[in-house]
Amino acid sequence: MTSDAHVNELGEFLKERRAELSPRTVGLPETGGPRRVPGLRREEVALLAAISSDYYTRLEQGRIQPSAPVLAALVRVLHLNNDQRDHLFELAGRQATRPRRQAAQKVQPQLRRLLDDLTATPSVVIGRRMDILAWNSLAAVLLTDFGKVPETERNYVRILFSDPAMRTLYADWRTVARECVSHLRMAATTYPDDPRLAGLVGELSVHDTDFGRWWGSRHVASRSMGREKFHHPVAGELVLDRDTLACGTDPDQEIVVWTAEPDTPSHEGLRVLASWTPLSR
Repeated sequence: MTSDAHVNELGEFLKERRAELSPRTVGLPETGGPRRVPGLRREEVALLAAISSDYYTRLEQGRIQPSAPVLAALVRVLHLNNDQRDHLFELAGRQATRPRRQAAQKVQPQLRRLLDDLTATPSVVIGRRMDILAWNSLAAVLLTDFGKVPETERNYVRILFSDPAMRTLYADWRTVARECVSHLRMAATTYPDDPRLAGLVGELSVHDTDFGRWWGSRHVASRSMGREKFHHPVAGELVLDRDTLACGTDPDQEIVVWTAEPDTPSHEGLRVLASWTPLSR
């Protein structure tokens, strides 16, 4: 438990830190008009941390005690160094643990061979942050040519929100996107100190109001299976079942496959797409 004095000091510490930052420092656009307060506004900190403005206001007012994941997000948003991070956690009555560098995820050769053998089934391997780790030819034709996306930006959620073509490809883009946000929040619960994951959430929260609102709802769900409708520019309308399979060599990797019922227009549409042959990765 923290004392009232510590909680009040926590609020003052947060005020001082946000006063030291400018919108440009954290990637927010400069409005050009006069600012009533130095540094960042409360609502800007809340937006970047993917929490509600009301929650952050109560935090600065000493009315609530933040959780460790919220503190980790504030460390990122306010650009705190290690000493400041430790002090923030101490004021909040939480034990500070230094973020551990996550090992880069690599797809096993046998898994790549499996993807290549699935010539009639679009398939991708997704990592812990929903990074696209590998894909087959048909997935590149169905979704997007992942090979043209820089590796540091090859993330399914980022592509879903940033590529305008995805909003027309998915017949119900909002449902698919919201499911992905819920799935990403589950990953954030498992890895609250992952800086790349926190950075992805902050980036998307700033640039997409839907993402920020859905993230703030704190809804969690896995994307184990579902049915998705596509408006594909070549194959036309496709209704595909999506299934997610666990990877035996790495529990943080999942194999996602899309299939169609036999003898349906969607099944024939996949056969048409299979005649296209971009390289698998």
